[in-house]
Amino acid sequence: MSIRLYIGNLPKEEIDRQELQAVFAAEGDAVTTKLIKDRKTGKCRGFGFLTVNNDEQADQIIEKYNGQLFKDTAIKLEKALPRTKAEENSEEQPIKVISHPTTSNSSPTPAKENNRREKNSKKSRRGGGGREHTPAAASTDDAIRPDPRWANELEKLKQMLAAQTTT
Repeated sequence: MSIRLYIGNLPKEEIDRQELQAVFAAEGDAVTTKLIKDRKTGKCRGFGFLTVNNDEQADQIIEKYNGQLFKDTAIKLEKALPRTKAEENSEEQPIKVISHPTTSNSSPTPAKENNRREKNSKKSRRGGGGREHTPAAASTDDAIRPDPRWANELEKLKQMLAAQTTT
């Protein structure tokens, strides 16, 4: 099972993956690097990843290379946090906005906050001609819930409408 290590504190300039790979050359071909670059400028974003074969090798590499100088900066190595299922699928599946009448107005629910992030992300702006799926357009009734700020008013209107249609 391969283990990913986070490489932090990289200089924010133009760096080749081969330069970073050369730092870990003593570990052999089983170690691969991935440098995270800015799409527009092509410069390093200050971090990358190192993939190793097993946990023991990961610990040895962290101990050996953590704090080592790379282009006049001390790199930081640690085990990368595993990706969660939600992060991997966040681009593929929409996040439902869940509103409950008992929810306070002061802070948005995590689902609402995630939905805002999704709308503001570059990925959704590049959508082209495709139509984005929104929770309001969901076909099931349980996905559509009234805004808690207006739930009481909506209920009153429903009762008034029901009273008018029955008389």
